Amino acid sequence: MVPFPRKRATHWKVDDAETATQPYYFTVMELILVRHGLPLRRENTDGPADPELAPDGHAQARLFADYMAHEKVDAIYTSPLRRAVQTAQPLADSTGITPIVVAGIAEWDQHSNEYIPIEELKKANDPRWQEMAKGGWQSDEVPEEFHDRVVTSLEKIINDHRGGCVVVTCHGGVINDYLAHVLGLENSQFFYPNYTSIHRIAASSSGHRSILSVNETSHLRGSGLPVGLFNA
Repeated sequence: MVPFPRKRATHWKVDDAETATQPYYFTVMELILVRHGLPLRRENTDGPADPELAPDGHAQARLFADYMAHEKVDAIYTSPLRRAVQTAQPLADSTGITPIVVAGIAEWDQHSNEYIPIEELKKANDPRWQEMAKGGWQSDEVPEEFHDRVVTSLEKIINDHRGGCVVVTCHGGVINDYLAHVLGLENSQFFYPNYTSIHRIAASSSGHRSILSVNETSHLRGSGLPVGLFNA
């Protein structure tokens, strides 16, 4: 029996003055973060808006599930918000995997009494769009608390699925925050994830995180469905 090969990693200190090598075994898993499909507009609701998917959003979710049909998925996780749960459902139906709900990956606006798709705000040049474009934060949760719960929740998912492939249906703010964490960016909301866009992260058991892809939306091309702010 051939033993599992021992890998060697080089660790650079911050000042690059010294290098040291040490052996470690590692297992890599793939974390697939997926933004929800297009939701309905909900305003001035009694309590949190928590919109369900629009008809186009359901169609996007079905195309996403079809796109994933040839990949081996070991587990599905979802935010508790309806737009994320409904996005996960077609993939759950096709794989027979029951999604696991994780409260820590809900969006920063989960308690808001309105949800207006950002494309509509931009088209109307709404002041709320202008504030968001400038990096404004509209939540009853401070950014540091949001960051801590997102990273803690996703890292637990990673640790629970060594060597596996896990799909997580969630939100644009969650995806931004975790990718910014991996990249070491100070701005935790730095790009726009399209609807049902796929973002792949390779996560090793030694703690390394590598971004494999961002904003995959080839499953929507030619469908006539909206993609998001950028329809190319």
